[in-house]
Amino acid sequence: MARIPDIDPDTLDSEQRRVYDAILSGPRGVVQGPLRVWVNSPGLAEKAQELGAFCRYGTSLPQRLSELAIIVTGAHWQAGFEWAVHAPIAMRAGIDPDAVEAIRTGGEPNLTAVDERAVYAFSCELLRTRRVSDGTFQLAMDALGQRGVVDLVGVLGYYGLISMTINAFEVPLPERVEDPFPSPAA
Repeated sequence: MARIPDIDPDTLDSEQRRVYDAILSGPRGVVQGPLRVWVNSPGLAEKAQELGAFCRYGTSLPQRLSELAIIVTGAHWQAGFEWAVHAPIAMRAGIDPDAVEAIRTGGEPNLTAVDERAVYAFSCELLRTRRVSDGTFQLAMDALGQRGVVDLVGVLGYYGLISMTINAFEVPLPERVEDPFPSPAA
């Protein structure tokens, strides 16, 4: 961690160790990135990682759509760690690599599936304007249904928390990964 020392699993107190082990034994199978920051606050880590497990693995959204929402959020916050982890997952889940690159660079992706266009429009509008117009809301409702739209907002909120943690604590990129959002040269 650039702003706080990285955790050492061997020196965790009992509450931290319990949460660390819960994350490790869950669907992620690894305690990395922002989750390592959260272990410093076991109560937050416990609740956030449970929400995260649901948002990543348990929503009504197909993986392709949840990963699209995740990378839109990661690009909005320019959260390098999040992008590095989820952009490859989004592509494996079926999001066109050219669309992924357009999202990373702030361009307009060419999304041909109606549900992808609905997730992208809803996500961008909510993140950029802090609101969703009636038209965009209806587009998402038609494509995802009521449960899907509720789940989408949950995914956006959770990955906003993840992204803020990454940026506030300057969580480093995974090894051998180039910064997807380099700062312009001064």
